[in-house]
Amino acid sequence: MPSVREQIIAAFFAELKTLESSRIKVLRNPDKLMKVPADGAIIVLRDGESGDPEVLLSPLTYIYEQVATLEIMIDNAYAQSQQTSLDDLLMIIGNLIDNNRSMNGLAEWMEAQAPEFLQEAVEGAPAIRTATVNVLMRFNTTSPLR
Repeated sequence: MPSVREQIIAAFFAELKTLESSRIKVLRNPDKLMKVPADGAIIVLRDGESGDPEVLLSPLTYIYEQVATLEIMIDNAYAQSQQTSLDDLLMIIGNLIDNNRSMNGLAEWMEAQAPEFLQEAVEGAPAIRTATVNVLMRFNTTSPLR
């Protein structure tokens, strides 16, 4: 059976995969990024780090705050459409998290933090608009390895 951490991340990834279509690709920890589909998007989930836990002694419980990262890239020839498309996608992801903050009871709490935006130039093509969103996942386990 996978660790609590892995179960939460896998459940979140499964939620994100529901957004996948011919224009939206969803990846987890890819070695290298694929090309953003024309007039589409790529959402990358990076597992992140758990950091040091808070420890309760009776009963022994480790409380972690894992910070996963979402990288969202939008390709659209029109700057205004990029802004709107990225904002729409961020709202959808926010609703996904809001509607299932515990990932069906696996996590104690999940919340997205404010996005950081960047415009990336691509030689010979329109710029790609990106957003990076940290997602805090708070969970309990009886062992750092479980």
